[in-house]
This record gives sequence, structure tokens and C-alpha cells, in this order.
Amino acid sequence: MFNLAVLGGGPAGYTAAERAAQAGLNVVLFEKNALGGTCLNVGCIPTKTLLYSSKLYYNAVNSSKYGIKAEGVQFEYDKIVARKNKVVRKLIAGIKAKMTNNNVTVVNGAATVVENANGVVTIACGDEQYQAEKLLICTGSQVAIPPIPGVDTAEYWTSTEALETKEVPESLVVIGGGVIGIEFAGLFATFGTKVTVIEMAPEILPGIDTEISSMLRAELAKKGVEFHLSSKVLHVATGCVTYADAEGEHKAEATNVLLCVGRKPNLEGTQALGLEPFRNGIKVDEHMRTSASNVWAAGDVTAFSLLAHTAVREAEVAVNDIAGIDDTMHYRAIPGVIYTSPEVAGCGATEDSLKAEGREYHVHKLAMTYSGRFVAENEGGNGICKIITDAENHVIGAHLIGNPASELISTACVAIEAGMTIDQLKKVVFPHPTVAEIFKETISE
Repeated sequence: MFNLAVLGGGPAGYTAAERAAQAGLNVVLFEKNALGGTCLNVGCIPTKTLLYSSKLYYNAVNSSKYGIKAEGVQFEYDKIVARKNKVVRKLIAGIKAKMTNNNVTVVNGAATVVENANGVVTIACGDEQYQAEKLLICTGSQVAIPPIPGVDTAEYWTSTEALETKEVPESLVVIGGGVIGIEFAGLFATFGTKVTVIEMAPEILPGIDTEISSMLRAELAKKGVEFHLSSKVLHVATGCVTYADAEGEHKAEATNVLLCVGRKPNLEGTQALGLEPFRNGIKVDEHMRTSASNVWAAGDVTAFSLLAHTAVREAEVAVNDIAGIDDTMHYRAIPGVIYTSPEVAGCGATEDSLKAEGREYHVHKLAMTYSGRFVAENEGGNGICKIITDAENHVIGAHLIGNPASELISTACVAIEAGMTIDQLKKVVFPHPTVAEIFKETISE
């Protein structure tokens, strides 16, 4: 009998298993594929590894802007992919070591909950059955395939196939202008692919500050990416996508089609619990408790944030609750990052959300070129920093475009999480010269 069973070995699952074991619980972790889940194996880490290679290639090709002469710069995409695989293997090994060091029992295989009766959860995996007093569901999400006509017979890529290919496609139609689609568009465009993005919304990256997302779209367009916004996909065939906009129907042809229209919670193996649903996932409260008294859920399966870093925090909250430690989950300072070049990052409220709510707010905005470090390292580059405050002058949102936005946004997360006012943030001493100084410059304007 285990104290805790964890279904799923992604960011939520392996974090929960480690924390629970450190709290003295006897833990069993089930993972049907590889430890690390979608994020490590076919998501965050492999994508960012490829994007870093593309950034290095782009900088080498354009090094003359910095007084560096590099002729005949080439890339070997098969070696770029091989390095990506090496990075993934190394990180998986690190997670395995954590589980071993914390005495977590890891079971490889598809686990199914058989029953939850009399305070005991019974789980079947392979030919064995396991029992635990408590259960934490961290089964993650899977690629969502919409019912587009033709999708059942057409050949297409999802993010998984796009990560596995060892050759850069000559041309690519990306269905979906969300985070995943835009990152792949930026990746392949840098390596010379003719990329077309078809997005149903009036702007790419729905949910991101629209001024920021429109600026990123303009930057990607300079690299040859073609965008069709407010466009509905009518039919998918191998190498051809039919879509409609205000002007009528059109066809976009390419050597490959990449389907990136989002992800959906993976409930496989949990149906016997009969848990109360939320959207297409599992409903939880602020302690990550489900409708069953001895079952918790964290990560993408809750159908709320679908971000790895959110999943980690949700797992921490769930384990703390299981261990009797007071903790609650809230989402006021969850950062979102798009790892294109230039990078985009945001946290907290956006102007769009505040307008929709009718809330009073104020925007502090400044060009990234007010940072000396940014100018020194981004020749010809631009971007903006936006900080949003409420009626009481508290920082409630921050949004940036410009490198390295992914590393800068944590400053805003801390400010929002701590409930800091603009006056308090002004008193923070930032090192000079750093791009992070843009926060202080922005609120001083």
C-alpha cells in the first residue's frame, strides 16, 4: 500500500512525486511513455533547443551588423535534431535520478484506475495492481485534432512530427497561429522554409496583448512568413489547405501541413473515478482537490492553464494539501512566453482583458531601445515594454517584445505576485547595463 499514487510523469507528476517523497510519503509514479511528459519529450525543451540553433544561425548570417565577417554560413539540420535528442536524453536521465534519489517507485506503462472504494485507490498497470491511500492525477494533455473535413485522410504533421523531421521542409502551411504554430513558423522560416500561417482569429497569439502580437507578426513577415488572419479552414488535403476569409475561398499549397490548433486534457485511465468535469478536463478547487475526497489533480488535465510552469506550481499546492500544509493556487502572475526571435513574454492582465471587464487601468509603455544593453546587443532591433497598473497604482500586468523577454518577465511576475506598487518597484536597484532596466525606465516615464 502506497501513501500516494501519481498518474503521469510530466512536470506536474515528477514534481509532485519528488515533493511528496521528501515530505515522507511512500510514492508510486506511473508513466506510460518517458519521464518528463510532453514538455520534455515533444514540447517545451525540444522546441526551444531547435529554436536556439535557429537563433545562432540567424545571428551568424547577420553577423556583419556587429562587425563580424562570416562567409558561407550553413546549417546541418540533421545534426541540430541530433543535438535536440541529446538534450532531451540528458534531462530525462536527470529526472530518473531524482526519482531514484527520493525512493519514488516508478512504474512504466499505461495505468488505469480500477476503483476508488473505502479510502483506497486501486490502479492496474500491465499485469499488476497497485493500491494507494491518495491519488494525484497528472495525466497531462494531448494534441487536439479538430473535425476539419479531410483531416481523417490527409497526411499532415502535428508538433510531434515537426520535431522529429530531420529535413527542413521546402514549404509549410501552419494551421493555427497560437504559441506552438508561431514558434514553428519562426523556426522553419529562419532555415529558409516558405511558411504560411492560417489563423481564425483577427490576430495571432489569441490571449496575448494584441499590440505585442501584431508587432511579432510584422517581424515574422519580414522573414517571409505569410499570414492569413480571420480565416476559417474549410478542408485539409495532403499538401493543400482550403480556407475562407472575407474575400472568399482560397487554397494554400505546401510540401507539408502542420496542424497546431491546441491541446486537450488526457483523461485516459481516470474515467472510473467519475470526477466532476471542468471544460473538457477535471474540476479542482484552490487546493487542487477534485470531487473525490482522496483524489487531487494538477497540470494540463485541469484544463485551465496548460503550461508546464503552472503545472509545477499546481503540483506543489496539491502535495502541500495532501501533507497537511496550508497552500492555495492562484493565477494572477502566470507568465507566458513565445520563444521566437524576437521573444515575446507577458504576465498578468492585458489591456484587452481589462477593457472587456470594464476595469480602470493605466499603461506605462516605452521602447526597448531605451535600454543601452538592448541597443548594444540587438542591432536594428526594436520592441516595447508595457507595464499595466490598476486604480491604486499596483502592478497587475507586464508585456514585452524584444530579446531576452523570456528572462525579463520573471521580474514582473515577482512584482505582481507581491502586489507591488509602481512606487515600490521604482525603489528596486537594477544592475547596469542590463535589459531588465527597461522596467525602471518604463515606470519612470
